[in-house]
Amino acid sequence: MFVRDARFLQEARSLAQLPPPIMAEIAFAGRSNVGKSSLINALVGRRGLVRTSSTPGCTLGINFFGLSLGEAELRFVDLPGYGYAKRSKAERRAWGPILEGYLRDRPGLRATIVIVDIRRGLEEEDAQLLAFLEDLGRETVIVATKLDKLRRHERKPALEALGGELGLPVFGFSSIDGSGRDALFAHILECCSLRLDPRPASDSPEPSGGEQSGPPSEASSAEEIEAEAPPAAAAPKGPRALRKAKERARKARRAEAAKGRSPR
Repeated sequence: MFVRDARFLQEARSLAQLPPPIMAEIAFAGRSNVGKSSLINALVGRRGLVRTSSTPGCTLGINFFGLSLGEAELRFVDLPGYGYAKRSKAERRAWGPILEGYLRDRPGLRATIVIVDIRRGLEEEDAQLLAFLEDLGRETVIVATKLDKLRRHERKPALEALGGELGLPVFGFSSIDGSGRDALFAHILECCSLRLDPRPASDSPEPSGGEQSGPPSEASSAEEIEAEAPPAAAAPKGPRALRKAKERARKARRAEAAKGRSPR
């Protein structure tokens, strides 16, 4: 990957503050403390571009980052992490309209990367987000982080199990050794209809912020090589988690609408 420049552009805490949609955007969403900041830092090869913190739930607005790839420009968009219990209900309600508005109406949004912890798998709020994106017809990319927390022989089966549950391919990723980074960045370029060499041989990524770095491991085994590309998902029998989440989301929306119509 050759990112010539990566920089913070702005934070938006309302739809009115969103920057003009003048280029392709890739959004990153996931539960707090799932490794979202480390993933973005590793993808752009910039230590500390997105601040990491030991306290989850620190992203309060939508943060925009500009990437220069030499021949092209694009934006990475860091969405607030969800599922952090210590955030007040008022704060979480305030995020809802801007997140839904951005994902629903944003021109130039090429894909949303939904990040899950490979050890925890798909959780309820992840399934609800995937169902919402599916309803919108938005391109969705699933990334399972913290691959290094599993033994090498456990990685491929875990990715295949998650992909089978969703009926979708899953990209595995580790911010420690960079596993899966090149395959994911190449897919991002594909989503943006960009044809660039994702990683010249002379380019080596910096370790992401907030993580202990180590020497990149060589892809000396078939398992490490296979970790670069997502395993094919099982033939979808119908992703049950998404169907159930969609049913619950629709019931919740109907309940909210009925509550709004009821006299006070």
